[in-house]
Amino acid sequence: MINNEFYNDLGDEWIHRLDHPVALLRRENAVRTPWVIQEIEQRIAKQVSILDIGCGAGFLSNPLAKMGHTVTGIDLSESSLAVAKKQDSTDTVQYLQANAYSLPFPKDSFDVVCAMDVLEHIEEPNLLIAEGARVLKPGGLFFFHTFNRNVFSYLTVIKGMEWFVKNTPPNLHVYPLFIRPKELQDHLEAYKLKPIHWVGLAPKIFSFATLKMLLSRTVPPNFSFRFTRSLLSGYCGIAQKQIF
Repeated sequence: MINNEFYNDLGDEWIHRLDHPVALLRRENAVRTPWVIQEIEQRIAKQVSILDIGCGAGFLSNPLAKMGHTVTGIDLSESSLAVAKKQDSTDTVQYLQANAYSLPFPKDSFDVVCAMDVLEHIEEPNLLIAEGARVLKPGGLFFFHTFNRNVFSYLTVIKGMEWFVKNTPPNLHVYPLFIRPKELQDHLEAYKLKPIHWVGLAPKIFSFATLKMLLSRTVPPNFSFRFTRSLLSGYCGIAQKQIF
């Protein structure tokens, strides 16, 4: 069983803790969030309404709000939502406790829907995608990030985290919930979401920051990720809701 309960215990550790996988999530977002912002600007070129599904502590929602977008973030963890709201310097993000399988919004509500680091944490990602597609306006963009299912990602994402990051919760990730790109494409297309962009996201392994992490089992603030052509491990993408 996937372990999502530990998020409820993080509190402000979402923001500063280094000896926990949440620090890797912060470093992923340092690369991924500017990418989302840039893609929205280039593909829509206006301030838009955005739903962030599984928003956690607001690592994506709050920067989007700073760019002037109208942002709603949902999560099941009340304590995570409290941290997100406290970190919202714009005081404009609407944070709600809600289930991704049954979103409390009418159809065609948002220009953009984001599902980052959430698809591999649920048993039925197709239900989340179905709901995301329902509330997304025709022509709108669906952003996602998840992990490929193969031996390499099992060793790096699951076992590697357990070996090299202190205090990794048991079952933070479980291998059967990882999603191959073709499987995700099938889910998206089943709900009229056409994938228009794929890109890999991987840590910069050959760096002093990585060596420091291996020795200390903590995540240095300068540990970083990079985009790559390979979808072998973590990968991001964009799908567009078809108009017809």
